[in-house]
Order: sequence, then structure tokens, then C-alpha cells
Amino acid sequence: MMLTFILGACVGLVLGLTGAGGGILAIPALTLGLGWSVTQAMPIALLAVGSAALVGAVQGLRQGLVRYKAAATMAVAGWLVAPLGLYAAARVSSTLLMTVFAVVMLVVACRMYVPVRGAEHTSSTLQRNCMLDPATGRLDWNARCLATLVSIGGASGFFTGLLGVGGGFFIVPAFRKFSDVRMHGVVATSLMVVTLVSLGTLAHLFNQGVTLTWAGALFTVSALVGMIAGRLAAPNIPAPLLQQGFSLLCVGVSLMMLGRAFCGVG
Repeated sequence: MMLTFILGACVGLVLGLTGAGGGILAIPALTLGLGWSVTQAMPIALLAVGSAALVGAVQGLRQGLVRYKAAATMAVAGWLVAPLGLYAAARVSSTLLMTVFAVVMLVVACRMYVPVRGAEHTSSTLQRNCMLDPATGRLDWNARCLATLVSIGGASGFFTGLLGVGGGFFIVPAFRKFSDVRMHGVVATSLMVVTLVSLGTLAHLFNQGVTLTWAGALFTVSALVGMIAGRLAAPNIPAPLLQQGFSLLCVGVSLMMLGRAFCGVG
């Protein structure tokens, strides 16, 4: 029981700090920490991450950090694509799901770590698909920006359905790469999308007969506690340090998952 609470709190903490890591770490926490299969862990991970992300999203809205139109666009795309991920997840083995999950984590770790080292050499005036209007401070909506946000939302929705990860690990680096929104705004917007897509996907699972266990409820409550702590601490920690730390954590967890999938380790 204590282990369940600690794992949930850690997942919420990372989600609050990065806006990306909580979702992708929820499944490993439940599979490696509690011995569940990916299929068993998926609905609990979605509930915990979606609920915890809601806390951060509401805080971001109150602070004016959430790009709510962008969040709504990505969420709608995610809702439409998530059932495809659920369909695929129901038709592959748990070992294959765990392997795919581990590989995704390694890719995410590399993509988030490498740009940090070169970020200082990147021009702040670089033209991106979604640019803020200097006059209004809002995104300048055009066909290219809309297509970009729909693609990001659709990809996050597929991963949410397939792996039960919330999609924040994909939204944060992609939205940051293709827009000039500041990091704290990117994280807050990501949390809103994660909330909407995770809880929407969870509704599909509940309609299929999935039920919530006491362990799942405890994991969710502890994730909320960790989320609050993470959001309070995030403004005091440099964004590059958060990205690098999260990247290294992802590498370690993914290697543990690969060891369990192929060798029964962990």
C-alpha cells in the first residue's frame, strides 16, 4: 500500500515538473513497481495522469499560461485518434506492448536531451509553424499552424490509446519545437491536452467494462499530491535541467522495461 502511494506521488511530481514525464512513467511504475501487465496498468495510469494533469491545467489557466485554443485543437484530434490506439493495444501481446513502450521512451529521452545542449545556439527569431503575434501575444492561426497542432494531437491520442501514457511526452517537445511559446506555457498547455485526452480515452475503457480498484484509487490520489508539489517547484528549476534529468530517467526506466520484457528482469 505504501509502495503504491510512493509510486503515484513520484509520477505526479514528475508530471508537475515537466508536463511530459508523468504519463510515460505511470505505466513503468505500475508494471515494474507493482508487477502489473501493461493492459492492467493502462486504465489506472490514464486516470491518475488525467486527474493529476487537471490540477496543473487549472493552475495554468488561472495564471494565463494555457493556450486554450491550441489545447482544444490538439485534444479534439487526440479524441478522434485514441480509439485506433485502443484497437491496436487489444490485439498485440503484453511483451510487444512493453517493448514498444521502452523504445518510445528511449526515443523521447534522446529527443529531449539533445536539443537542450544546442538550445543556446538557436536563434530566438527562428520562424516556426505556430508563432505568437507580437501585437496580441496570441498564436497567429493559419493553415500550417492548424495542421501542426492537429498532427501533434493525433499522435498523442494514438499513443494514449496504445500505451496509456497521456501523450504529454510527445506534446511538450513537439509544441516547443514548432512554436515560440515559452516553456512554462508549453507545459501548461500540454497538461490541459493530457487531461482531456486521458480522461476521454478512459471513458472508452469504462464503456468496455473496465473497473477501478482500491490500488488504482490510491495511486490516483497520491499522483494528485505529487502533481501539486511539482507545479509549485517547477518555476524555481531551470527548464534545461528538467529536460536533461527527465531524459536520463527515461533511459534508465526504458532499459529496465526491456530487461523485463525479454529476460524477466525486474
